Amino acid sequence: MNTNYLENNYLTLVGKVTGEKRFSHEIYGESFYIFNLEIPRLSGNSDIIPITVSERLIKEDTLQEGKKLLVKGQFRSYNSYENEKNRLILTVFAKDIIEVEENEEVEENEMVKKDTITNEVVLVGYICKKPIYRQTPFGREISDLLLAVNRAYNKSDYIPCIAWGRNARFCQNLEVGTEVKVVGRVQSRNYEKKHEDGTVETRVAYEVSIGSLEVIEEKDDESKEDIENKEAV
Repeated sequence: MNTNYLENNYLTLVGKVTGEKRFSHEIYGESFYIFNLEIPRLSGNSDIIPITVSERLIKEDTLQEGKKLLVKGQFRSYNSYENEKNRLILTVFAKDIIEVEENEEVEENEMVKKDTITNEVVLVGYICKKPIYRQTPFGREISDLLLAVNRAYNKSDYIPCIAWGRNARFCQNLEVGTEVKVVGRVQSRNYEKKHEDGTVETRVAYEVSIGSLEVIEEKDDESKEDIENKEAV
């Protein structure tokens, strides 16, 4: 079982602070806050990703609107009990935050230039629900996966992932319990939730859009499946 928590769940994001920070919770006298990071896409749209951060990692002006930040951390989940139902809540848990000047290059293994879009997450976990394969009316292939990623203290994060094209076709045959490594980006999307009384509520979903996927075989040196997909939006 993979228990290297730095290697089985890590991400790097560069974006701009949008909106006001809000208090999240306190543990042993340490306060945590949530703020939104706006990360551009190549398409011209943006993903708005919630970031949870300890007060120890921020200065008074770190989370000002429009401030450009480099965030390193993990994609995590927790259950929120509301209206007598459990709801999976997803957030990026920041391990480090670095302020970035607009014209500054950031050294992160390689140079991240001011015009480079940085949104990468790496997860190693286990398929915990049978993947759902479908096609859009325009013939685009999609598979939805739920990945259980081990965390310290016998906890797990349950991360929704979405695969496209050849990756989607491959994922439809994955069995529950299969260990996989995915590399992709964190994305946000709006959807409509219909309630029993007929009202419709607009919500935001967060997930990993898979760019590459690898099945991790047992230590018998079997060949690994490594699927690269360039079709992700």
